[in-house]
Amino acid sequence: MNIRVRFRKYGCLRFIGHLDVMRYFQKAMRRAEIDMCYSEGFTPHMIMSFASPLGLGIESDGEYMDIGVKSSPSSEEAVRRLNAVMAEGIDVVSWRLLPEGSKNAMASVAAADYEVRFREGHAPKDGWEERFLRFLEKPEIVVLKETKKGEQETDIRPWIYGAAAADGIVSLKVSAGSVHNLKPELLMKAFADSEGVPLTPASLLVCRKEMYADQGTDGERRLVPLEELGEEIG
Repeated sequence: MNIRVRFRKYGCLRFIGHLDVMRYFQKAMRRAEIDMCYSEGFTPHMIMSFASPLGLGIESDGEYMDIGVKSSPSSEEAVRRLNAVMAEGIDVVSWRLLPEGSKNAMASVAAADYEVRFREGHAPKDGWEERFLRFLEKPEIVVLKETKKGEQETDIRPWIYGAAAADGIVSLKVSAGSVHNLKPELLMKAFADSEGVPLTPASLLVCRKEMYADQGTDGERRLVPLEELGEEIG
């Protein structure tokens, strides 16, 4: 059986890296007595994969991992048992059974929602929210993006699917996954540069809110939360 688990990562635990999150969940699965599947070979490991590694220091309300289990309790019981052995900073939100033959979460990710705030003292001048929305009206937003071959100029405007800005909060829906992955920090840096404001990694507070699969056909985008591709177990 393949299970999709949604979880939150917040507080102090936003500063632990992806490999530590993997080890954390391996221990949590054992403590919660989840009947996990293991790989074969000399060093068996739990069947577990994550949708998209989260950057260090970023919080999230919508992280996903897929696991293989031999048997499963109800969704409600699985969530209860896991949260009972969790430290503060990671909460399991849902436990859903995936249909046979489903793509894993990593291969499914096509977009993500983010909320972004400037830390106190780092925001541009008052009224920046309106200027940010005007900035997004540009036909092109060209930035220097890191690639395997080094830095190259890239137009990220097609990767921005939706945006809003009010009361000091920027809400973004952007391309994510293996094809085009737009980090919100890259967009915010482009805007800050246009404002003449220096931006450092400590300037922003970022929270990933949701990740989506694209279920559209014939080139029409239809984004569905990864959670909705599975079913609750009664």
